[in-house]
Order: sequence, then structure tokens, then C-alpha cells
Amino acid sequence: MVGPEFVICRLADLADPGSHAVTLGCGDWPLRGFVVRQGEQAFAYVNRCPHAGHPLDWRPHQFLNADASLIQCSSHGALFTISSGHCVAGPCAGRSLTAIAVRVVDGLVVTDEDPDALARRFA
Repeated sequence: MVGPEFVICRLADLADPGSHAVTLGCGDWPLRGFVVRQGEQAFAYVNRCPHAGHPLDWRPHQFLNADASLIQCSSHGALFTISSGHCVAGPCAGRSLTAIAVRVVDGLVVTDEDPDALARRFA
């Protein structure tokens, strides 16, 4: 059984493919991240470009390129694979986004780590 504090979102609330910004933890410095859906899978990352530290979304909840095949950084156009967060083009080529471990359970995207602990670890 998954406790409600570990639920990030419902998979059905994400377009397929689609992305959505999330906030994890509730302290002064919650973790800003995002979830990407691809079929029945979900992938989550810290919302921070490895090149310059900027948030990736170019509009609220918009993390994907025009054909929704890659994650795209709004600042410099870097492109990252959805499944691994590995940068395949742009100024941070070869580097990766910081992944947040998630899984889909009964239609919910969940993390096994306490959200406040995640926020402290990635602050």
C-alpha cells in the first residue's frame, strides 16, 4: 500500500506523451521537478538544466519538444531523452538530468522516498 505522501500524480492526468511540473516536499525549499508520461510509464526529473541550473520548462508544464519525443531546455535548447534524461544535443551534451525514482502503481505515479527527504537531498 502506498501512503498518500508518496503519490506524485495520477498517470491519467498526464497526456500521452506529456509532461507536468510537480513540487515535492513542503518546507521552505520544496523540490521542483517534473513528470513525463510515455505510454504506461512515467519518468521524473529535477527541474534544473545541468548546463546552467535554469528551470527547463518554457511554459508552465511544457518540458517536451514540438513532437514530444524529447525533453527540451527552454534556455539553450538542450535535448534530453525521456527515459534516461541523457542530453543528446546542446551545451550539456553527454550530461544528464537528475532523475527522481518513480514507478506507476495502480494508476498512480509514486516515489518510494519521502518527498521532504527528496527536497533536502536535491536542494
